[in-house]
Amino acid sequence: MEENRFMRRAIELAGEAEGEGEVPVGAVVVLNEEIIGEGYNRPISTSDPTAHAEIVAMRDASSRLGNYRLTDADLYVTLEPCPMCAGAIVHARIRRVIYGASDPKGGAAGSVFDLLPSDDRFNHRVEITDGIMADECSHQLSQFFRRRRMEKKT
Repeated sequence: MEENRFMRRAIELAGEAEGEGEVPVGAVVVLNEEIIGEGYNRPISTSDPTAHAEIVAMRDASSRLGNYRLTDADLYVTLEPCPMCAGAIVHARIRRVIYGASDPKGGAAGSVFDLLPSDDRFNHRVEITDGIMADECSHQLSQFFRRRRMEKKT
């Protein structure tokens, strides 16, 4: 299934984030069944609070296309987007967001906030598909935070 192939790549990218000491979240932007942008969390390493995986992937895709509007593109991300990323997703005109793990602390696609797709005050609506490879995405995140808690105890 194509959705799994793209989510697997996002999971690989999340592993790169983890390798750099970042929270393991990865994202890819897909247009016409081709990855046109990739990213993973980098706020710590870049000292940039906006360097979430989704933003990095959309910047990469926009740079490749020479256009910030990513109309008809899909965004695959291992964790439900936050409100900041939801705003950027709407602004970029992403067609659909496909995410793995829900974020019960700050998810903006229905878990905590309902910015994607329900808020009709925006001038663009985004389709949502959730739970793609959710177990793998959740496991990656929970293992990361479990290890972090253990490191703090020692």
